[in-house]
Amino acid sequence: MYDADKRKLLGALCHGSIFFSTAILSIGVPIAVLFVSEDPVVKENAKEAINFHFNVWLYGAIITVLVVLTFGLLGFILPPIFFLVHWALSIWAITSTLSNPDQAFRYPFIFRLV
Repeated sequence: MYDADKRKLLGALCHGSIFFSTAILSIGVPIAVLFVSEDPVVKENAKEAINFHFNVWLYGAIITVLVVLTFGLLGFILPPIFFLVHWALSIWAITSTLSNPDQAFRYPFIFRLV
């Protein structure tokens, strides 16, 4: 059997790494956890966190292009909504991982590359 406290810690760390920074370095945490951990639930949480990072970058690039194309008119609407949604999803993932450590969290409406 796997340690539930370790699952909680590593799962929350993977999903919470999005808050470390928006730079590419924050994806290193779930990648490291994916390679180091033997626990299948922790590995699934790490994969899901990696996929979420890719989606945040993709949607951020799309929003940036839209803001540039509209000469900043959408700059007051899209970026705040984007940040609220991605923060809310991350907080939901962390709380879900902490409350139910035996099941990996799945983000809704994202593309899964890993």
